[in-house]
Amino acid sequence: MKTINLLRFVFIIIVLTFLSFDVPNAKDQNEKFIIVLDAGHGGKDPGNLGNGYREKDIALKIALEVGKELEKNPDIEVVYTRKTDVFVDLFVRGKIANKMKADLFVSIHCDSHHTQAYGAGTFVLGTHRNETNFEVAKKENSVIFLESDYEKNYDGFDPNSPKSVLGLTLAQEEYLDQSIELASLIQNNFANKLKRKNRNVKQAGFIVLHQTVMPSVLIELGFLTNKKEGAYLNSSKGQRQMSIAIKDAILEYKSSVTGNLSDDVFVNIDESNSLNIKSERPDIIYKIQIAASSKALDLKPYNFKGLNNISRLKEGSLYKYFYGESSSYEETKILEKNAKNKGYSSSFIVAFKNGNKIALAEALKTTAN
Repeated sequence: MKTINLLRFVFIIIVLTFLSFDVPNAKDQNEKFIIVLDAGHGGKDPGNLGNGYREKDIALKIALEVGKELEKNPDIEVVYTRKTDVFVDLFVRGKIANKMKADLFVSIHCDSHHTQAYGAGTFVLGTHRNETNFEVAKKENSVIFLESDYEKNYDGFDPNSPKSVLGLTLAQEEYLDQSIELASLIQNNFANKLKRKNRNVKQAGFIVLHQTVMPSVLIELGFLTNKKEGAYLNSSKGQRQMSIAIKDAILEYKSSVTGNLSDDVFVNIDESNSLNIKSERPDIIYKIQIAASSKALDLKPYNFKGLNNISRLKEGSLYKYFYGESSSYEETKILEKNAKNKGYSSSFIVAFKNGNKIALAEALKTTAN
């Protein structure tokens, strides 16, 4: 009976995720890159209160600071799940992102522990790899008990039961690879630029990430229960530094998936005749990554919304699926548009040199030269 109820929960959540949200028409290619910033907790839910600090306040200040910096970019639109001290249901936070057809969802939190543990970590949706990850997710997921009708909204989901989250990864699997990419950039900035203890990119069953249908991460800025780290996160300096680190990572991610690189790489791809991006080099090939999955699918059109010329590459425990290939960046942009028209809205261009994946910026700079 428990197995049947679990399967029923998974099915209903997936159906709700993809069918029940009131979403506008598909975004035009010229529309802005939309980032939803989610300040954890709020209102009647203070979050953790380590050393007398309030997680909800720190998360909100940093979310607003990240947003203020991102809004300086004219082709970015920032949406907030909350901008004041109010309580927002977890499923509503995801619904906001889905309705906006956001390109990214970033949820900001602070951690706590009964010891003097410290360090920053970033999570993507996944099964709990160890008890520590489960405990972190359980604390954040327990917020649903403060919501009215949580039994109805989450169909019996129990934050205290590991079995309840076994099916959470199914709807997010298409975006896992991109979520990991963003999380890795954030962690790199925390560890290398700010010299924070690196608690690495991890997977855990956060229900707020499951509600979204786009690349999504949840950031644990550090431990308020640690005297030194709590004071840092509660300070204006700490909040400013952490905000800039997150902002820089988001902009780097955006550049990697949209090809909007800085002027020192190349100028006005579509308008400049001085840089011949069409010039073909046999050692550099572009492809469109359309999905990442733990499953090895047959490379047949019926598995990929009718697309032909699909290739597959295994990296770690994930299979990455690519559509088409070309030595011309401009031709690849046409392939990318076709993939998006087929429904792969989160697809993006990747580059290979002599069969090995390289950064898109490196490939374009090399080709332009």
